[in-house]
Amino acid sequence: MQRAVAELVPVLPLLTDLGTRFAAAGHELALVGGPVRDAFLGRTPPDLDFTTSASPDETEAILREWGTATWDMGRDFGTIGARRREGGTETVVEVTTYRADAYDGVTRKPVVAFGDSLEEDLVRRDFTINAMALRLPSLEFVDPHGGLGDLRDRVLRTPSTPEVSFGDDPLRMMRAVRFVAQLGFVPAPEVLAALREMAGSLEIVSAERIRDELVKLILANHPRAGLELLTESGLAAYVLPELPALQLEVDEHHRHKDVYVHSLIVLEQAIDLEGPADGPEESVPGPDLWLRLAALLHDIGKPATRRFEGGGGVSFHHHEVVGAKLTAKRLRALRFDKDTVKAVARLVELHLRFHGYGDGQWTDSAVRRYVTDAGPLLQRLHRLTRADCTTRNARKAQRLSRTYDELEARIEKLLAEEELAAVRPELDGNEIAEVLGIAPGPALGRAYKFLLSVRLDDGPIGKEAAADRLRTWWAEQEESTS
Repeated sequence: MQRAVAELVPVLPLLTDLGTRFAAAGHELALVGGPVRDAFLGRTPPDLDFTTSASPDETEAILREWGTATWDMGRDFGTIGARRREGGTETVVEVTTYRADAYDGVTRKPVVAFGDSLEEDLVRRDFTINAMALRLPSLEFVDPHGGLGDLRDRVLRTPSTPEVSFGDDPLRMMRAVRFVAQLGFVPAPEVLAALREMAGSLEIVSAERIRDELVKLILANHPRAGLELLTESGLAAYVLPELPALQLEVDEHHRHKDVYVHSLIVLEQAIDLEGPADGPEESVPGPDLWLRLAALLHDIGKPATRRFEGGGGVSFHHHEVVGAKLTAKRLRALRFDKDTVKAVARLVELHLRFHGYGDGQWTDSAVRRYVTDAGPLLQRLHRLTRADCTTRNARKAQRLSRTYDELEARIEKLLAEEELAAVRPELDGNEIAEVLGIAPGPALGRAYKFLLSVRLDDGPIGKEAAADRLRTWWAEQEESTS
């Protein structure tokens, strides 16, 4: 308790002030949930959640006197927000009236009923580690469901039975998986059994809510444990069915038990290649959602492209192309934004490109195309490609690493010499129109693409040479249509 309070020292004046104000008005106030859990874990809570016996109107009246602004976070759900500015410091709080929710099991919208006690509020929370509270201003510790013991034992349990808890809100099953990844906890046997039994009820939860939990899972410090639970419990079948499907496929190099294990290892290795959170953009500061999703999904095209070859071999031709399409489809279904869908699918599509490099036989033209095809995703592609090497053959791994070192060196040299990051034809649209004597339209677009290919194949050749090549190409186009 002393260590937990020590973590709360920076906010103790706030806790004491608010607790005293609510008590003076005849109401209870408690710090509850994640902030209490984090304090016992030795972490200063990033957010503060309060619960109270006061009604939303009573809470608003107290917070109006305390802060410089208040707002309705969801009055029907009992939550009022407030802001207080002192000097250069701004403090934001949210206070929710004791709840005794029930869900109708169909729409996932809670039927709100305000509770009468802190204990009644705590029993409706998702896990025992989040069902601990500190009464304010006394700092009395309230733990009716043994959350502190479960925190010590790193076990996930529910205040009520798991069936009741998950039945109230099936998204709590995704939260269980996320806490495994974030906190390194393991589900209690009865929780794991309920996850398996009730996985199908996740179908009634909106894609947006599932996506948000999946993102938190992917961005956790150790997402592999959470993803393994997601698969083992059967939840993945309703969230990311492409993941368990990989267990059926043998990696073509026979390096791993299955492609599923390989994909999890690639994810871990990609995380290791992320830059520090405050690093420059080119270091791909972690946690990076696009890189991690691409690492996890890079081989999901293999089940659809598996072919058994003569001699017992297995091939997955064009699985990167199929995988890119499947990636885009799944991310759209989960309501990811367009930029994320496009970027992750593109990384999946390009993840095998390096393997055509061989022992360095690529021309400068091929290197230029590698860079321009990757565009702003180049640094992520570097890390994804390196992470995809999971061979246990140390000599082979070293050779692949040296070869990619050489490719990166060539890329840096060409980037410095030719500004490939912003490669353009050496004639702009107006100049092309003037050389050919044509107006803007489809023909001008084709001419632009032709000069871009010249730039990629031959590098900078100068405006006059580019104009000559353009005229020759244009004459050939006219001959072919005459």
